[in-house]
Amino acid sequence: MNVRRRSSAAALAAIAVIGAAAAPAVAADPSPSVSASAPAKSGSSGLYGTADPQYDGVWRQSLALLAQDTVGVVPSPKAVQWLTGQQCKSGAFAPYRADPAKACDAKTMVDTNSTAAAVQALWAVGGHGDVVESALKWLKSVQNEDGGWGYTPGGPSDANSTSVVIGALTATETDPEQVVKDGRSPYDALLTFALPCAADEGAGAFAFQPDKDGKLLANADATAAGVLGALGKGLVTKAGAKSAAATCADAKKPTREQAAANGAAHLAAVVAEKGHLTSALGGSADQPDYGNTADAVVALAAQGGADQAAKPLAWLEKNSAKWAAQSGPAAYAQLILAAHATGADPRAFGGTDLVAALNATGPSPQGGKVSDSATASDEDGAKENDEKDDSGFGVWWFVGVCLVFGIGVGFLLSGRNKKRQP
Repeated sequence: MNVRRRSSAAALAAIAVIGAAAAPAVAADPSPSVSASAPAKSGSSGLYGTADPQYDGVWRQSLALLAQDTVGVVPSPKAVQWLTGQQCKSGAFAPYRADPAKACDAKTMVDTNSTAAAVQALWAVGGHGDVVESALKWLKSVQNEDGGWGYTPGGPSDANSTSVVIGALTATETDPEQVVKDGRSPYDALLTFALPCAADEGAGAFAFQPDKDGKLLANADATAAGVLGALGKGLVTKAGAKSAAATCADAKKPTREQAAANGAAHLAAVVAEKGHLTSALGGSADQPDYGNTADAVVALAAQGGADQAAKPLAWLEKNSAKWAAQSGPAAYAQLILAAHATGADPRAFGGTDLVAALNATGPSPQGGKVSDSATASDEDGAKENDEKDDSGFGVWWFVGVCLVFGIGVGFLLSGRNKKRQP
């Protein structure tokens, strides 16, 4: 899933242009003005952060609401209303809106990732069964024949999109194995992206999609998403049963649990040396990938217990404060979810109160106000980044979206409004 963190506004602006040329049937208006209006004051509209919500508003808001709910914070009704107001008539949510205040139209591009994240967030906060039911109905309607989901309707399935939809299904108490298309479940699709342990490179990892030659290439972001998907876990999860370090074991037809263990073994090997994942774009040198490292922490903990994620968690506690302050609410949310998965204290995460910092980027939660422990430096960092990026997307999410556009790819809840604990 998931997925997505840095420079998202610029990346998605470029993607929108690519999409307009390659897939006009599903792309948003090809000529929106990125600076059509000045960003609103943080929280004034109900949205977390002040970066332009055209590009990542739904994902950012969903992560923020999930993180608050996870730590027992009741979000502002205004914040929840902002998210429900982004739903299109079809039930889907959009990753890009030329004007988030206007209703969707025939040109509005909708996607599975934003929709599945919104489902998980709105189910967690409760009281919006009709919105959730409509969204899940849409997700089922665009399931591919292989049982999985692509980023956009009709697009080829990928590990991230399939995993985040699995998370939406399980979060709403729907068994993914019962959501089938042509006899195939989401798990059937997800396992097709798993590399064998005998692979020359990336043994046990998940690929985002096969490349143009049908080859599977290891992808850390897809692997973190794939581990959670194979375990039937959503964006919010607690540590799994404590186990010995995961090892990669081939089988003629591995179970999804074994595929998750294989993926965890791959992630553990990648972070073993430096304690974090790395990324490089545009020929630049490798740099620490904070967001994907946070995702890896969640995946490792879910598969084999908190001890399996100890090294990358410690690295995040020591090094992520500046990144989070610069990257905004989605980054704080990712770190909170990583802390939750490992049993760490998000209110004392390497000296940062992540909860107070997240709350400070949006409307005050119900029955309370932003904690005084949200330091001036945290707020200054968040404001500085509001002019840069509030995204929660990973590097490989952008690569995946570009691939989607580059090839021209265009539950039945019965009114459950009761809150469900993840």
